[in-house]
Amino acid sequence: MNGPGGEYDDSAGALRPYVITKGRSRPSRNTIGIETLLVAISPPRALPVSATREERALVRMCERLLSLVEAAAHLGLPVSLVKVLASDLVDSGHLSARSGVPRAALPDSQLLQEVLDGLRRLR
Repeated sequence: MNGPGGEYDDSAGALRPYVITKGRSRPSRNTIGIETLLVAISPPRALPVSATREERALVRMCERLLSLVEAAAHLGLPVSLVKVLASDLVDSGHLSARSGVPRAALPDSQLLQEVLDGLRRLR
């Protein structure tokens, strides 16, 4: 349950997270990591009546691009739990998940060091 200020309160034990994720501890997708960017599908699709308040809040906050770990922090829930919720919402077509920049597309660290050294020489 959420305590005052929205933080996660574990006084109810493990039952509440179990209920939120409909009894699952693992997401249906293994492609969602803590750095995965989530965004609500546009135009938005109505959530089913059975959607939890956490699912509704997640879709609402993802109207703007947000990482999974940021969403978990805003919801005050464990990242592992939000990963399951986000995975379900991607599967149902309410959210889109975007991976970060592939490692191969990142600039070479040597090149970055040379650029940094060049900038320092300009001063």
